Amino acid sequence: MIAKIGRSANLYGALAYNQLKVENENGQILFANKMIENASGHYSVAQLAQSFASYLIANRNTEKHTLHISLNPDPNDKVSDDKFREMAEQYMREMGYGEQPFVVFKHTDIDRSHIHIVSVCVDEQGKKISDKFERMRSMNVCRELERKYGLIPATDKERSQTDKVFRPVDYRAGDVKSQIASVVRHLPNYYQYQTLGEYNALLSLFNITTEKIEGELQGKMQQGLLYIPLNEKGERAGHPFKASLFGKSAGLLALELHFAKCKTALKDNPTKQSLKSAVTIALKTTGNEQAFKKQLVEQGINVVVRRNDTGRIYGITFIDHNSKVVWNGSRLATELSANTFNDYWNNNIKPDIKEPVVSQPKLSTSNDADLPTEEPHHLFDFLTTDKHEDGLIEALGGLLPEAQGEDYEEQDFANKMKKKRKRQRGQQ
Repeated sequence: MIAKIGRSANLYGALAYNQLKVENENGQILFANKMIENASGHYSVAQLAQSFASYLIANRNTEKHTLHISLNPDPNDKVSDDKFREMAEQYMREMGYGEQPFVVFKHTDIDRSHIHIVSVCVDEQGKKISDKFERMRSMNVCRELERKYGLIPATDKERSQTDKVFRPVDYRAGDVKSQIASVVRHLPNYYQYQTLGEYNALLSLFNITTEKIEGELQGKMQQGLLYIPLNEKGERAGHPFKASLFGKSAGLLALELHFAKCKTALKDNPTKQSLKSAVTIALKTTGNEQAFKKQLVEQGINVVVRRNDTGRIYGITFIDHNSKVVWNGSRLATELSANTFNDYWNNNIKPDIKEPVVSQPKLSTSNDADLPTEEPHHLFDFLTTDKHEDGLIEALGGLLPEAQGEDYEEQDFANKMKKKRKRQRGQQ
């Protein structure tokens, strides 16, 4: 089993991401520890967040206070819901978070069922819980859980893949060919994309681009690919390399087969709706490109925007590292095409997009039929709109990663809760 620990300053974003999985029938809430109980047995994102409010109000120094942890057994492991609950409890207890409020979500939208745990890393006094030697301790707990529950042990190679694979190319470090190879040889094994444009959007995160070339060889027209390193600004930063240098999987024929395979696999795939909902929410709740990218990057989604020389947006692509799928905006939804974003961000024409409504998932399955239901809540009331630079998300194996790059100031959680309470009082 492999664990990934992510940190951010956006509790609502972490809860909303998992809530969307549940709402789209791609997940469920398995367990809640020290959470405020609801008489109906149904919980909204806001109600779940209330359980963390006192912890975050007490916090004064820890900026990235939200924990978003994923526990990922081997795809061949068969883990029952009861075992997942026990594993989550033991993992949190041994990592020092056993007395914290936390909620456990099970994700089922990919072949490998796994769990996500959302919590905070500050205690009731607002003091940060120690994360010293966290990685080593986490690995030890995972090995213990493997033995206890008879799980297939993660190999050293699997445990080190996140560190050794999928690093951005640094043309100044030398051996650019090997750096490109470490990326392009592995991407088709983990990500799904349907066009060369979507493939290039994914490659751009690693400072690489590819170009199709044509030429005549022995009287026949031939096609091929060149891989080109880029600098941090997306400009060419070295000479191109033929695809054949990286093996057949990096060539045009293999890519076209991959495109066709992904097109079939992604037809009516539920992950498309989850991504569409996340993008729509971000578009409706943010006022500029930086805030939009920030909100999505904290949910494990990169946004690649393409502009012409005049600054017009002619392409936009979304890379969901949770489901390992790449979607062009117009392929994801007509209303999420490049023109929509160009009109909004360049011409201040706000899009008229219907607001998705998320209802409450069940926290318990016992005798819920006769309990009263609550009115649905809108996720747009919960998400923040602060500015943020997008950065590379490093992800492997379906783990929700945390954003890399600069730190950005988040709106104080206490003020947000006060404003929410004021709105509620004003509606009464």
